[in-house]
This record gives sequence, C-alpha cells and structure tokens, in this order.
Amino acid sequence: MGKSFAKAFYLLTSLFFMWGLITVLVDSLIPRLKEIFELTYFHAGLVQFAFFIAYGLVSIPAGNLLHRIGYKKGIMLGLSIMALGCLLFTPAASYRIFPVFMVGFFTLASGMTILQVAANPYVTVLGDEKTASSRLNLAQAFNSLGTTIAPILGSVLILSDNIKTKEEIQSLGASAKEIYYVSEASAVKFPFLFLALSLAVLALIVLTVKLPKLINSNTPSNYGKALKDKKLSLGAIGIFLYVGAEVAIGSYLVNYFMDMNLADMLRDKNTLSEIDDKAIVGGFVAFYWGGAMLGRFLGALLTRMFKPNKVLSVFAALAILFIVISMLTTGLVAMWSILAVGLFNSIMFPTIFSIAIEDLGDLKPQGSGVLCTAIAGGAFIPPLYGLLTDMSGFKVAFLLVICCYLYILFYGRKSLKLNSTT
Repeated sequence: MGKSFAKAFYLLTSLFFMWGLITVLVDSLIPRLKEIFELTYFHAGLVQFAFFIAYGLVSIPAGNLLHRIGYKKGIMLGLSIMALGCLLFTPAASYRIFPVFMVGFFTLASGMTILQVAANPYVTVLGDEKTASSRLNLAQAFNSLGTTIAPILGSVLILSDNIKTKEEIQSLGASAKEIYYVSEASAVKFPFLFLALSLAVLALIVLTVKLPKLINSNTPSNYGKALKDKKLSLGAIGIFLYVGAEVAIGSYLVNYFMDMNLADMLRDKNTLSEIDDKAIVGGFVAFYWGGAMLGRFLGALLTRMFKPNKVLSVFAALAILFIVISMLTTGLVAMWSILAVGLFNSIMFPTIFSIAIEDLGDLKPQGSGVLCTAIAGGAFIPPLYGLLTDMSGFKVAFLLVICCYLYILFYGRKSLKLNSTT
C-alpha cells in the first residue's frame, strides 16, 4: 500500500469505528423506548426499520451521487447528515415524541448510508485486488471496535437507571413528573449531542486531508450492467440476510437475556445490587460485538491464507451451530453460545462485499450502491423476528436467523464455483 493510500486507509478506519459505535448505540435505545412508549417487541423492531430502511432508499442515489462528486465529498456529506440525525434526538427526547425519534433514526442512517457507499469500495481499491477482502476485514475490525464499546456506553449512559411504567408516571406529582421527564431526556440527549460534535469534527478533518481520486468519472453509471454480475446479485441477497440476522440478534439480546431471567444469576455472581437488570445484562452484549471485532482481525489474516469464499462458508456453519446450542439450552450456556455468534458474524459483511464487487472495475460505486441497498435487511428481518418472538418466543424465532445463515453458507460455496468459471 502506497504512502498516500496508507494515510487514506488510516482515516477511513476512524470512520468505520464511528458508524459501528452509533449503529449499536441505537440498539441500546430499543429496550428503553420499549418501556417508555410501552411497545410490543414487533413495534420496538420498527426502530430498526426506520434506521435500516434508509439503506434501501438512499444507497442507489448515493452510488450515482458518488460517481459524480467522488469519494471525499461523499464522505463529508455522509458525516454531515449523520451529525444532523444525532441532533434530532434532542427535541425527540425533550418532548418525548416517538415519531421524531423515528425521523432521527432515518436521517442518521441516511448519512451513514452515503458514508458506507463511499468507504467500503474505497478500502477495496486502496491496494492490490487480491488482498481487498483482507483489507476490508481489517477496516471492519475497527467498525467492530466501535460496536464493542457501544453496549458498555449504552448500559452506562442510556440503560443504567430504572424506567418507570405509565402507571408509575401518572402517580407522580407535577414537579416529580417534570423532574423525571428531564432526567429521561438527558439520558438520551447528551450521548448523541457528543456524537454530533464528533461527526462534525471528522467532516472537517476529511476536508483538510488530501485523498487519492480513484473514480473514473468518465465511465457512465450503469446499474444494469453491474447487476448482470452473478456474484454481485447473489451477494446482495447475502448482505440483506446477513445484516438482518446480525441486527435481529443484537437488538434483542437484552430482552432475550431478561426473558431467561439471567439478570438475577449475573447479579449473584457480581453483587450488582444497585444496578437495573437491563444494565447488567446489557453489558454482556459487548461480548457479541467484541467477538465480531476479534474475528475481523483474525479474518484479515485468514482471508490472506485461505480463499475468502471458504472462510465465509465455515464461519456461516459455525454461526448456525452456536444458535442451535442456544436454542436447546438455558442459562449461561444459552447466553454464551448466542454471544459467540458475534465471532462468526465477524468476516461476513466485508467478505461478501469484497467477493461481490471484485470483478466490477469502474462500476464498483454502483456495486457498492446495490450492496448497501441490501443493508435494508436490517429494516425487515428484526421486526419479523420480533413478531415471531411475540407469537412463539425467542427460541423458535431463532429459526428465522438460521435460514439467513444457511443462505450465506450457500453463497460462500456458490461464489467459489463462479470464480472457477471466470
């Protein structure tokens, strides 16, 4: 990797870290919003719908925009829109208006979509094509560092105090009720105000840094031609199902652990008598995302040593195995086995992404737009998982995510065959 490429890569890793941190902080809001607004699991899943539907609506336009304005301006635009989305949480929290939260989630995710459409393919072209998967796994490892820190921050800043029920709030006097509302708003506002400031600073840093121009703007933007590539079209389905499965598991881990009454077991072991049950189990969610971080550092090495397609298939099979273990067990075994799925999730997104766009040449921005559109799987599968949970419980609902990983296992094997025929 050349010196100018190395500098660009280091900057991009900070962006990967930031959007990982923010994505999982959104997960921390779900159990809180569920109690504040008395939502079902299905309606709580709509928070993720508002967040991830942005990928479905914005990615293709973002790919076209990126083709015209370049990676650098696209990254700056994405960061600026993300900062605006974080700022919207202030009025949403202050006035306790759920639809404004949803608008904030959508705005935040729209900026993140533009950022991802720019950053993911940019990493793959910053060096040798043969090591693109390894390079993207390494960059995504810093994304996972953000997702690992986020549950801890979420537990401390968002989930640590007790949320009152509707009846408890109605029983409060006027002044006590106002004090409670202010404290509730503060728990949400300040973390996202800090993130808005951080994103604005990052946008200014990108403005001052000279990044290599790697898009040939004279090549026409042609999504139809890009979609004729089978590895891209099949890979888009893989991204849709992977993101949906990962987010469905991550979003409901706190509720899953609460449903198994793990807080009392963990409290006895840690003597955390003054901390809310959700904060106790919420801290363990860090192991899910931490596994993804460690797996991506490991994946950066494995995808250099072995064919990325084979590594993908093996990790998908192991994810299925540990989900089945969690389904068939209870207590700490069920907890640690579902947390272990994070380790096997680790290489899936960057590996599918790099396999899917490796043959696209100057159409990589369009391929990235297609793949980032598929991230909308996080909008559809979590609410469906929540609906199945409402109907049959968490254990049965895991059958949905197993089906997602079965397809990823298929894609790893199929893409290897497609490579041998090209």
